[in-house]
Amino acid sequence: MADNHKTESLGFGTRAIHAGQHPDPSTGAIMTPIYQTSTYVQESPGKNKGYGYARGKNPTRVALENCIAALEGGKHGVCFSSGMGSMDAVIKLLKPGDEVVTGDDLYGGSYRMFTKIYEPYGIKFHFVNMTNPENVKNAVNKNTKLIWAETPTNPTMQIIDIAAMSQIAKANNILLAVDNTFASPYLQNPLKLGADIVMHSVTKYLGGHSDVVMGALVMNDDQLHEKIYFILNSCGANPGPMDSWLVLRGLKTLHLRMERHCYNGKKVAEFLKAHPKVDKIYWPGFTDHPNHEVAKKQMKDFGGMISFTTKNATLESTFKLASSFNVFSLAESLGGVESLINHPATMTHASIPKAEREKVGVVDQLLRLSVGVEDIEDLIEDLRQALG
Repeated sequence: MADNHKTESLGFGTRAIHAGQHPDPSTGAIMTPIYQTSTYVQESPGKNKGYGYARGKNPTRVALENCIAALEGGKHGVCFSSGMGSMDAVIKLLKPGDEVVTGDDLYGGSYRMFTKIYEPYGIKFHFVNMTNPENVKNAVNKNTKLIWAETPTNPTMQIIDIAAMSQIAKANNILLAVDNTFASPYLQNPLKLGADIVMHSVTKYLGGHSDVVMGALVMNDDQLHEKIYFILNSCGANPGPMDSWLVLRGLKTLHLRMERHCYNGKKVAEFLKAHPKVDKIYWPGFTDHPNHEVAKKQMKDFGGMISFTTKNATLESTFKLASSFNVFSLAESLGGVESLINHPATMTHASIPKAEREKVGVVDQLLRLSVGVEDIEDLIEDLRQALG
């Protein structure tokens, strides 16, 4: 099942379990082996079996790349040692003087890379409210080479219309890259909506067990794939075979986990909305959530990521609440089987200046939940006791 075009007619769960993988020809092992090697024996100088040096290609990683590509409905997958490594490769497609239009609600690490690493090299970034496509249209100019969209956004769950972003990108002959981490390929497929590149922090839902750090890019264009692969091989942000194997194992239950994340997320969101102490709540499944109709159109379900504030909260009371849970763990990251609570202002978004993050609602009182796959009764009870 290595050829992605052969898997297109198969269901998502079947692809998650089989795409890109086949029994080991030497032993018949049904699981892809961990090819723990740095180099490969060559038959004669320059003549090998498709593998020369493991920074470039590794069979375990190739199986994973093909599987992720199949899940996104893409032709090519490229894996990196972290989500930031995959983003870095996309920005390396640009040169000084180029400009990027991106969102005003963005993962803190993305903002940090854009402003602290690449702006000094002469690449200009425009941070706009992307929920209205007109704002993106107005920011695009002759120097714009990339639109970078995150949807749902981290942490206020803004919903960006991917098809509308694609229309703008194509009309101006620029690339559209979509960070699909919060949705996962189970809920959303940006390539089918017109994106050129899909990015994942594989660390999150794709790995699913909080035991690996990895990133991935998926694309259809052969030339674009060649450029991205050249950057990976030249700059060396490649993941190891053990991590690749762990993610392959995690992917086999992605569809099952996402169903439970969505079910639990809906129950938690409804509980919080009805709770007298909760003030604002951000979850795209609510009909009054901004761009809910767009989410309904481009997503299969609404996910397990929720952010909220409580009434009359102070920084001190927010810290106390964040530390009062028994089942939810206070930690960075998301998308694992276990439920997490996060304080964006001091954790995932601390690198964004306070004034900038507060403009979009990332205030000191905001808490973000990654709802796991535990028994929903236990999660609700934990929220009840912590809020009580």
